[in-house]
Amino acid sequence: MDRRRSLWLTVIFISLLSSAHSFYLPGVAPRNFQTGDPLNIKVNKLSSTKTQLPYDYYFLKYCRPTKIVNSAENLGEVLRGDRIENSVYSFQMRQEQPCQVICKQKLNAESAKNFKEMIDDEYRVNMILDNLPVAVLRQRRDGIKSITYEHGFRVGFKGNYAGSKEEKYFINNHLSFRVMYHKDPETDTARIVGFEVTPNSINHEYKEWDEKNPQVTTCNEKTKDLVPGSSVPQEVDADKDVVFTYDVSFEGSDVKWASRWDTYLLMNDDQIHWFSIINSLMIVLFLSGMVAMIMMRTLYRDIANYNQLETQDEAQEETGWKLVHGDVFRVPTNSGLLCVYVGTGVQIFGMTLVTMIFALLGFLSPSNRGGLMTAMVLLWVFMGLLAGYSSARFYKMFKGTEWKRITLKTAFMFPGILFAIFFVLNALIWEEHSSGALPFGTMLALVCLWFGISVPLVFVGSYLGYKIPSHWGHPSFWSCFH
Repeated sequence: MDRRRSLWLTVIFISLLSSAHSFYLPGVAPRNFQTGDPLNIKVNKLSSTKTQLPYDYYFLKYCRPTKIVNSAENLGEVLRGDRIENSVYSFQMRQEQPCQVICKQKLNAESAKNFKEMIDDEYRVNMILDNLPVAVLRQRRDGIKSITYEHGFRVGFKGNYAGSKEEKYFINNHLSFRVMYHKDPETDTARIVGFEVTPNSINHEYKEWDEKNPQVTTCNEKTKDLVPGSSVPQEVDADKDVVFTYDVSFEGSDVKWASRWDTYLLMNDDQIHWFSIINSLMIVLFLSGMVAMIMMRTLYRDIANYNQLETQDEAQEETGWKLVHGDVFRVPTNSGLLCVYVGTGVQIFGMTLVTMIFALLGFLSPSNRGGLMTAMVLLWVFMGLLAGYSSARFYKMFKGTEWKRITLKTAFMFPGILFAIFFVLNALIWEEHSSGALPFGTMLALVCLWFGISVPLVFVGSYLGYKIPSHWGHPSFWSCFH
């Protein structure tokens, strides 16, 4: 029987090893494209590092498809403010598409105001192709040749015409896409490994607009390339007609599909605020030195007093640091609140530790969009078991008897405070029509996770922690040597 059992275990182990090579995370498996296969571009939120408020792509008056379809989003994507939707941009794999006209939009006063505000706040447009976000190639000003990228492209920019001092707003209405692919040497299939865009602002001209077959004179009729003289930018103002165009080029690449996210790790490498970091470190070291000096002076003064008392009557009352031994194991005034703090801290520590383990194993890679936020929320909910257990064990060490009250505080105090602050902020963001505002269904789902999973787990952990016999005891100096 033992030999048969060991044989079965060996077979199972070998099968697990062999299946490991075919394991892919959901939604991040590679896709092979034939020549001419359709490539649908999805649009994401408008983001800015200046305001931190994301907006839906169609908040601005961009070209819209006939029907806007929202892609399936997980909890993390909703919390991040992502709104992934379909768009009017459509490519064919490995087929050049020069100067494609999408639509013409007439800006009214409100839409022009929205564009100007977005340009002032340095908002960027995010797009997705084959789960790969669009990036803008950034040029280094110091002359060093290095390939770095920026997430998304700017909505527009501010500038003035030659000979004019008045500053005006211009929109990036022409997008030059470049899709990099890695071709399989044995078959004709290819995988997308890069998605770049170069935004331009061009004031397109046309003789007569035809909705079914739009033509602009700023493109060459034969080659459909942009005319070299068409460099006048498109101004943003009320009652202005804006023509949106794009072109697509494809380029082979030696980068393999498994390494296509490596270029995104080099983004924004010069935005590290070294001055702020060094300033914070100096302040921390200065304050720590001051506290250490005060403690050392107090300790030296007490030691000098103790040395003087040794030559006097030993029956005198103890003072200074010698009083610590009588207070170190005394139950504090707010012992219940301390237990709640400990339980919440253990919950946060457990969530952080398991999240880091998942990240090291590759389950929270950037290709799994929203996975980090989803994992943190779910782990916080399930770590309620540890929160209840640790708070109850700590409360039992203080000889407490009202463990149910401590459990209620652990389950509702800190989550309640956070949810109240989050609810107020969400209402303010909703008033700004930002995509970062959570829908009612998501808020209801978070409440169900809190009351349906986290609270029961806190009670189960508290029951186990208080009812199981405890072997905890107060440590002492002599216990360290036994």
